[in-house]
Amino acid sequence: RVPLLQAAGKKSSFNLLGLTEAELEEQFVRGDGPGGQATNKTNNCVVLKHIPSGIVVKCHQTRSVEQNRKIARKILQEKVDLFYKGEESDVFKERKASQKKKQEKKRRAKENLARKKHLKEMQELDKK
Repeated sequence: RVPLLQAAGKKSSFNLLGLTEAELEEQFVRGDGPGGQATNKTNNCVVLKHIPSGIVVKCHQTRSVEQNRKIARKILQEKVDLFYKGEESDVFKERKASQKKKQEKKRRAKENLARKKHLKEMQELDKK
């Protein structure tokens, strides 16, 4: 079973719950990670909190505060949608479909590898 809140932020969904600015608490903090002076001197990391649910999102993907605000709102909207709708959420359904596709691809690769190994063994037996 997939943790619901980890599925957010992966793909775009159309049928999400709306957020109002009154429900959000926004802060700008210093980001962390690599980047040296560019990271250490600017407060371009956005921390958004959805007050009714208590969900917090931290976004420091770009150097632009405005882009980080947009990205953070999108991710928060998906997480809130997952929080309230659970397994009925479009985000959750997309995540499950993606996982299923990945497992199928892995299974086929394993089968192909086994076939190749078997073919190689047969060729070695024929040589002897």
